[in-house]
Amino acid sequence: MTMRNKQELIQQVVNLLNALIEVDELPTALPPTSNEQLEMLTIKECAQQISGLSEHTVRQLVLQNKLPHIRTGQGKRGKILIPKSALLEYLKTAA
Repeated sequence: MTMRNKQELIQQVVNLLNALIEVDELPTALPPTSNEQLEMLTIKECAQQISGLSEHTVRQLVLQNKLPHIRTGQGKRGKILIPKSALLEYLKTAA
């Protein structure tokens, strides 16, 4: 491999990395901010908030990605937290 080929290859890699960095720097869509504090509920708390809603149903909605959620901790043992506003909004649209 000649020196020129090496330089061309290095330039291609640099261009590719610059393109990847630009994609990573794009802002992600954030939910609208308000003065209210975001209330997060566990699966058990979700079931307690809404009469007739079981923990099993909430888990199924999370598994089907019908409810936005975050998992704290590591692996499947992590606690699942659901925004209260998202739960109420889902139930309004599902009714």
